Amino acid sequence: MARPVQYNNKVKTVEIPEGYSGEGFYATSFDKAIGLARKNSIWPLPFATSCCGIEFMATMAATYDLARFGAERMAFTPRQCDLLMVMGTISKKMGPIVRQVYLQMAEPRWVMAVGACASSGGIFDTYSVLQGIDQVIPVDVYVPGCPPRPEGIIDGFMKIQELVGQESLRRRNSDRYKELMESYGIK
Repeated sequence: MARPVQYNNKVKTVEIPEGYSGEGFYATSFDKAIGLARKNSIWPLPFATSCCGIEFMATMAATYDLARFGAERMAFTPRQCDLLMVMGTISKKMGPIVRQVYLQMAEPRWVMAVGACASSGGIFDTYSVLQGIDQVIPVDVYVPGCPPRPEGIIDGFMKIQELVGQESLRRRNSDRYKELMESYGIK
């Protein structure tokens, strides 16, 4: 008689970083071990203002489930998050608020602009709409679409994971990174 419970024999594990292995041990660089841990435990902060926020809700729901990529904990406080996901139209009055939220996040921090409005102002080419959040904060990944499908948001999140996994621990202390922050007026 066959068992009613079927076990998943196709378990996919995370690729181990480059290193040396032997009988009962594995050695790799500290950068790679930290990168592996960071990329699989990103805490996103959603900053949703319009229709892209609805698509993000669909991405977090059971059908697409962003939590399976390591974004289990949605936090709505910047001090506990390391990924700012800006979704929707950002007015020029809201620009300083987005910047303040970004500055309240602890280093290392990443930014994802979701949708046409957050990336470039979208169809709102008016005096009151910010033509892309990269005018106030640096952006790591742009997700196109109006609004983007949940698959696009997941793809953008996976690009962020690649960046996080490959980033050196010393990058944030480099002169190039400091110049980038100074170009945005951030010290």
